[in-house]
Formats: sequence, C-alpha cells, structure tokens
Amino acid sequence: MADEIDEILERSPLIALVQADEVETAVQTSRALIAGGISIIEVLFRTDAALDCLRAVAQEVPEAVAGAGTVLSAGQADEALDAGARFIVSPGLDEGVVGVARSAGAPVFPGICTATELQCAYNLGLETVKFFPASIAGGVPALKALASVFRTMRFIPTGGVSPDNLADFLAIPAVVACGGSWLTPGDLIAKGNFGGITALARDALSITEKAR
Repeated sequence: MADEIDEILERSPLIALVQADEVETAVQTSRALIAGGISIIEVLFRTDAALDCLRAVAQEVPEAVAGAGTVLSAGQADEALDAGARFIVSPGLDEGVVGVARSAGAPVFPGICTATELQCAYNLGLETVKFFPASIAGGVPALKALASVFRTMRFIPTGGVSPDNLADFLAIPAVVACGGSWLTPGDLIAKGNFGGITALARDALSITEKAR
C-alpha cells in the first residue's frame, strides 16, 4: 500500500481533506476531487458521521485511496482500518496509533512540529511525517531547517497550505506531498457546488506541475 501511495503522490503530490456531517456529502466531494485529478483523500475524524463517511467513500468511490485523518487514539485507528482506511494520519505523534497502523500494514503519517517530535518519529523508524500546523509552526523556513538535520525524513505539510504557498512547500526536496482543506471549502460544499471542488483540484494540480 505504501508503494502505491508513493507512486500516486509522485504524479499528484496532493492529499485532499474531506470533512462531512453526511455520508452523501463525503461521497460527492470525493467524486469531485477524483474528477479534478486528486485521488488521495483523507476523511477527517472531526464529525460524528466520520466513520460512516469513510466507509462510504472507501466502498462507493473505488478510484479513491481513502484514509482517515485526525486519528487521536489507537482505538480510532482500529475503527478506521475496519471501515476501509488505507492509511492513517494523526495531528500528533502517538505510539499507539503508529503501532496499530503498522500491525495492519497501513501507512501512517503522524503530525510533528518540533525537532523533538521529529526525532521521536525518526527513532520509531518512521520515514514520512505530517508537518502540522505548517503555517504557524514556522512554514517553509522551519521545514527547510528540519529537513536539513533529518536528511532521510520526508514531510507532508498541512495546515495553512494554500495556492499562495503550495509551490514554495513543494519546492523543498523533502516534501512528498501537501495536504489541505482549501481544496474542499465549506462554502462550496454547503451550496452543492461540487464542480467548484473539481476546478480547485485542477488548479492545484496545475501549480504542482509547475513546482515540480
């Protein structure tokens, strides 16, 4: 699974975040992202319907590589994997979450924002981490500094990434992909403007092509 995700991110270094209160909204949003060329979709565990949304996306949108985001505990990681998650993302570094994902053979991308957290991740044998929240944790300069010390680590900056700074993050060799909610803004989803989501995905991919 890790190799498949790496291959997809090599072509399209974007992970779209999907947060929904209703299953159908998550499915339509995911289909809109697929139409725009983004297939790595992180369903956020920030709503009561998140587990059902993840399960629906995994089952009804087979073109998507659906994972679970904002996973806070080993128990949530277990539930996400049972619902069809193909990767796990967490906002912080938790050994329980990492252990559950590894036991299932699923890629796991825990969040870090300090050298101490990154060193812990490194010594757990992790190779790719989420840099979160990217914009207020120092942005591009901080990430360059961390990457210069931890030379084998790869990063997925998330949190404050936007079309304005996407190219700057992707220009860092250690960045494998960027994650962002700018691809799925709540106002477009509330209006049912899924065509707008597709357009944002295509615009973002255009930026990545120029940056890479």
